[in-house]
Amino acid sequence: MSNPNPLLITEGLPSFESIEPGHVEEAINSVLKANRADLKRLLDSESAPSWDRIVVPLEEMEDRLNRVWSPVRHLNAVANNKALRDAHNACLPHITAYATELGQNENLYKAYKYIATHEYDELDATQQKVIDDALRDFHLAGVDLAANDKSRFKAIMQELAQLGSRFEENVLDSMNAFQRHVEKESDLDGLPDNDRQRASDNARRENRSGFLLSLDYPTYHAILTYAKNRELRREFHEAWSTRASDMGPHAGRWDNSAVIDEILRLRHEAAEILGFDNYCELSLATKMAGTVPEVLSFLEDLADRSVELARRDIAQLQELAGHELEAWDISFYGEKLKRKRFEISDEALRPYFPSERVLDGLFRVAQTLFGLKIARRDGVEVWHPDVAFYEISNAAGDQIGGFFVDLYARKHKRGGAWMDECAVRKKLGARLQLPVAYLVCNFPPPVRNSASLLNHDDVVTLFHEFGHTLHHLLTRVDIPSVAGINGVPWDAVELPSQFMENFAWRREVLPWISGHYLTGEPMPDELFDRLLSTRSFLGGMQMVRQLEFALFDFRLHAEYDPHNKPRVLEILQRIRDRVAVVPDTSFNRFPNSFSHIFAGGYAAGYYSYKWAEVLAADAFAAFAENGVFDEDTAARFRAEILEVGGTRDAMAAYVAFRGREPRLEPLLEQCGINKAA
Repeated sequence: MSNPNPLLITEGLPSFESIEPGHVEEAINSVLKANRADLKRLLDSESAPSWDRIVVPLEEMEDRLNRVWSPVRHLNAVANNKALRDAHNACLPHITAYATELGQNENLYKAYKYIATHEYDELDATQQKVIDDALRDFHLAGVDLAANDKSRFKAIMQELAQLGSRFEENVLDSMNAFQRHVEKESDLDGLPDNDRQRASDNARRENRSGFLLSLDYPTYHAILTYAKNRELRREFHEAWSTRASDMGPHAGRWDNSAVIDEILRLRHEAAEILGFDNYCELSLATKMAGTVPEVLSFLEDLADRSVELARRDIAQLQELAGHELEAWDISFYGEKLKRKRFEISDEALRPYFPSERVLDGLFRVAQTLFGLKIARRDGVEVWHPDVAFYEISNAAGDQIGGFFVDLYARKHKRGGAWMDECAVRKKLGARLQLPVAYLVCNFPPPVRNSASLLNHDDVVTLFHEFGHTLHHLLTRVDIPSVAGINGVPWDAVELPSQFMENFAWRREVLPWISGHYLTGEPMPDELFDRLLSTRSFLGGMQMVRQLEFALFDFRLHAEYDPHNKPRVLEILQRIRDRVAVVPDTSFNRFPNSFSHIFAGGYAAGYYSYKWAEVLAADAFAAFAENGVFDEDTAARFRAEILEVGGTRDAMAAYVAFRGREPRLEPLLEQCGINKAA
C-alpha cells in the first residue's frame, strides 16, 4: 500500500520532512476537484440558501485548500529548488482559476444575496461582516461582467499570478548568482569579525582560499555599512540595486523589466474591466483610505514635513565625508556620524543581542502585556535544522496557537522578513482548529564558536514580525475568512506589527532582550541611553526614502496610460526629484527587485506602511501615557485590535481602543520631524 500524500493530511502540523515536489500537483488537483464537486452539490440542492447550508461549507472548503497550499507556498519561499519551483508554478494557474471561478459564480453570488435578504438580521455582527465582504468581493472578481469580460478577467488573474512568481524567482536567482571572492583580508578592513568569519567559512565550504561574499542581505548591509574599501562598497551597491535588471553583473539574464511592464498593463486592464479608472482605485476598494487624492495628499503632506530635515541629514554626512557623496557612501558615513555623535556603533551593540536572548525577551514582553505563555515544542517536523516551533497559551494554560520561527539567512531562501499563515483559527462545528503562523527573518546565521548576533535594527524587525504573529494567533474569531489578519484592510494590517516595534526601544524591556553572548550581562544603562538617543537619527532621510517607495508605487499605478509604454524609470526619477536626497546612479534599477508591489500584496498599497505607522505611533502613545505595561490599556488593545480580526471596520476598531481617531503628531515626534520645524 502506497504512503498517503502528506499534503492531503490537513489535521495537525504539516509533515515538512515528508513533503516532496512530486506530491504538490497531485494534492492540489485532488483538493480542487473535491472543492468543485462539493460546491456543485451545494448549489444543486433544492433547499433555500442559508448560512449553515452555504457559507459554513464554503468556509470549510476554502480552509481545506489553504491547508494544502500554504506549506507549498511557504517551502517555495524558504527552501526553493527547481523541482519545487516547477511544481509550485504548475499549480499556480489552477489555484488562481479556481479562485476567480468562485468569485464569478453567479449561482453562488445569488445564494449569498439570498442570505443577505432573508437571514441577515438573524446573523451576528461577525457573520454579517462575512456576508458584506463576500458580496463586495464577488463584484471585485467580476461576477456581474458579461461572459467575454469574465473570461478575460479570469485569464488576467492567472497571468498576474504567474508573473508575480516569475518576478520573485528572477530576484532570487540574480541574488544567488552573485559571488565576490576576496583573497586579501585587508580588502575587508572595517568589516565586523562575525561577517568576516562567515565569508571565510563560505570560501572553505567551496574549497577556496580567502573569503567568499554573497549578496544575502546581512552581507550586503555589512559591506555598505562598515567596509572601508570604497570600491567594494560600490560593487555591492551596484549588484544589489541592479538585481533582476538590464544592468549590473548579470545584466539581462534575469531581467524583470518586461515582467513589470506586463504586470502594470494587466493590472490596469483588470481595473478597467471592473469599471475603475486605474488600479489604485481597485486597490482602495478594500482599504481604510477612501480615495486616490486622499492617499496622495497624505503622502505629499508627509513629504513636505520631512524633506527639509532630510536635506539637513545628508548635509551632515557630506560634511563628515569631505568629498562628494555617492549612494554607496551613505550607510558608511551614517555609521561614522553615529559613532562620532553618540559614541555608539552597531558592532558595540551586537554582542548584547544574541538572537536566542532577544527571542526569549520578546516572548516575555508578550507574556507581560497579554498574559501569554510561550514554550518551545520539540519533535515537530521542520524544513531546516535552524527552525523551531513554539506553542502559545493563555493565562489559564489553554493553548491558543503555535508558530514556526526561521530566523537566519541562507541560500535558496527569499530575502526579507515576513509572517505567513500555516493554519487559520476555525470553529464551524464542534472542533476548534488553532491558528499556526510562520515567522521568517534573514538575520546573520551563527558562525563557528559564536551565536547569531543581531544589530538593533534586526531586533526591531523581529518585534515587527512578531506583532503580525500575535495578530494572527490571538484572534477570537472562529470564521476563517475574517479570523486573524484575514479581512483586515491592508493599510491597517501593519498596525500590530509597527506597534510592537516600540517595545524594542523601551528601557523596561532592555534587561529581557539583551545579554552579552559571552557573559550574559544585560546592556549597561549608559550604552542603552546612547542607543535611545539614536532613534530619530537621520529620521528625515529614512522618512523620505519610504515616501519615495510609496509615491512611486502609487503614482506608477495611478498614472498608467494603456496607450503608451510604462514610464517606470521616468516616474521613479520624478518622485526622486521631489523627495530624495541621496545621490542617484545611472544604473539604479530599484523597481526590478521591488517585490512588495510586483510579487507581494502591496501593489498600489505600499503607502500602507506609513498609514499604519500613524496608527501605531498614536496607539503606543496610549501606553506611554498610562504605563508601558498597563494592564487595562493592553487588555483594550488586545480586545479591540488583536482579537477581532477582520470583523469590524478598521477605524471603528481603532476608535474603540483609543477613544478617538488617530493623530499624526506622535509619528512626527518619533521620527524627529516636529523638532525640525
